[in-house]
Amino acid sequence: MDVIQGVGDQSFGLSHPSSALHASQQAPAFLQNSFSSWAPLTAAETSDQWATYEYLLLVCLRTGDDKSAHLCLNRLTERFGPANERIMGLRGLYQEATAKDASTLQSILQDYDNILKENAVNVPILKRRAALLRSLGRDDEAISALVDYVEAFPTDAEAWCELADCYQDNAMCAQAIFSVEEALLVLPNSWNLHARLGELLYISTTSTTVDASSAQTLARSMRHFLRGIELCDSFARALYGLILVTTKLLKHPEYLSGNNTSGIKVPSKEVIEEVNSMALHKSEELVRLQQSHSTPHGAQGDFLALKELVQQK
Repeated sequence: MDVIQGVGDQSFGLSHPSSALHASQQAPAFLQNSFSSWAPLTAAETSDQWATYEYLLLVCLRTGDDKSAHLCLNRLTERFGPANERIMGLRGLYQEATAKDASTLQSILQDYDNILKENAVNVPILKRRAALLRSLGRDDEAISALVDYVEAFPTDAEAWCELADCYQDNAMCAQAIFSVEEALLVLPNSWNLHARLGELLYISTTSTTVDASSAQTLARSMRHFLRGIELCDSFARALYGLILVTTKLLKHPEYLSGNNTSGIKVPSKEVIEEVNSMALHKSEELVRLQQSHSTPHGAQGDFLALKELVQQK
């Protein structure tokens, strides 16, 4: 049962459907073989053990094994108590995932409001409430809840990313960019956040014709894609974005350094051509490597998109 016992790989399992399914299929046997719920606390107990229960709860909910998820929740509740804030958040998540209709979700939302009346800084419930508002289609309220949350907890990068997604879903690109920038202040070496910011900057220029201002925005986008590749040189998503942004810049040489008279900070045509060539070369190598080795399930889409883009060049 290495898939569910390797706590270090659990975030991967949550993100990738096949890994989550594999883990959830082992959950019944794991729960049956693990120590009984009435056993006293022993010296052998570890934090990883309880992290595994939480992980199993999440993957079982994701794959529809509500029975195993409920068993995991019960074990965690018996160990930490129903008043534990993290347990309250997990219980809310379970209730949301197993709700049969919108009226049940509204009832859960009311429960969250009642909990917050007693403790306004219950972090797991604050985050669940914002997520539930968003799933109910009440985006304005979800954004308001998240804005209030990040004002109180500005170092929560996950909340900033959730807020960025809300903004982007509502075509508020400038606010989404700001939110990811705030997340990067918390996690400056996160290659996926650098790529995410590069994507948002690139997207913000697609609705207008390229001018001096948008060229500068594209240059910023390029720098963040480069930083993402610097931090993870096999990051297909950043390579894809880097090819797109450099290709777009090269179509408008009048705004590159040496040609423009506006004083904006955009690299020269030679530099951008070199970056574009590097990105294509690394992408071709990565595609060849992927074809000769198995690719992580969740990354297959990125590699296929990158392969198609390389073939077009």
